[in-house]
Amino acid sequence: MSGLDVPAPRWPAAIAPVRVGPWSLRVGVRAATVTVVVLLLALVVGVWSLTVGSAGIGVPEVMSALGGSAPAGQTRIVVEWRLPRVVLALLGGAALTVSGAVFQSVTRNPLGSPDLIGFSAGASTGALLAGLVAAGSTMGTSLGALAGALLTGLAVYLLAVKQGIAASRILIVGIALSMFLSAFNTWLLTTMRLEQAISAASWGAGSLADIGWWHTVPVAIGLLVALPIVLWFAADMRMLEMGDDAGRGVGVRAEPVRLILLGSGVLLVALVTAAAGPIAFVALAAPQLAMRITGTPGIRIVPAAAVGALLLVSSDLIARTIIAPAQLPVGVVTLCLGGAYLVWLLGRSGRRARG
Repeated sequence: MSGLDVPAPRWPAAIAPVRVGPWSLRVGVRAATVTVVVLLLALVVGVWSLTVGSAGIGVPEVMSALGGSAPAGQTRIVVEWRLPRVVLALLGGAALTVSGAVFQSVTRNPLGSPDLIGFSAGASTGALLAGLVAAGSTMGTSLGALAGALLTGLAVYLLAVKQGIAASRILIVGIALSMFLSAFNTWLLTTMRLEQAISAASWGAGSLADIGWWHTVPVAIGLLVALPIVLWFAADMRMLEMGDDAGRGVGVRAEPVRLILLGSGVLLVALVTAAAGPIAFVALAAPQLAMRITGTPGIRIVPAAAVGALLLVSSDLIARTIIAPAQLPVGVVTLCLGGAYLVWLLGRSGRRARG
């Protein structure tokens, strides 16, 4: 990778072979340890989030509700109202991060995030157009966002194709399309009625409020489908980071692999955006943070997904508590955290350049 990327710390990372039947895997001990610790922290934050709300419910009551032994009222609050939000934060953070890892790898640039190369803007366009047609229907908005993100992914692919896809073309085409769609979205907002514009602006900030199981299930299914595909092609993806010629030299079919990875990444970000609106900077920052804390030379998918889950569920907890009893959209929190991360990354890159 290039641009603002800062090499991961040169910490020792022991490799342990793991055998499962006829298959053998090489597992980084440090990466595996970090992944387990981060997942445990994400679960702790998730349980803590289940206690937050106007109805004071402690951790013992939450565990009783999850076990089915709490009173009906507490069970309804925890399982039907609060749990879908926490589950979507965990799954959505993982999905966005896997998508970000794919795009950063394919574009060979740490700025190659779906937030910056048009997919979030395309989802917003689809949601706004659906809002005009479906008069603010929640289902219509979600379906419009899903269609908008998928069509934007197709447009980026078609516009970037020229005797094979170059990483730089994907990035340039995506940023240009993002700028065009953002301007179009602003124009759409000015044509809406005031109530529609307020609702669209609220959705566009990215929020996990009013999340139900019907929002969460599609994201879970998408992650179950896309994550194994990305893991299967992870080794090929790392080879293509060194260039198509290097990949082809070891037998990687560059174009089919890249198309499959791009399709998986677009699907993940589209499903999360359809459920919760565009949530900025998780896909940008989490893969790079995971690479640094695991000490690996490149992005590893599973540790990155764990970091993304922790990042989004923690951001949602902050959004719910920082100005309680009011709540912030989670996208506002991730935007602030992502901006701080980008400033730090720029500062560190500048210090390395001067050194």
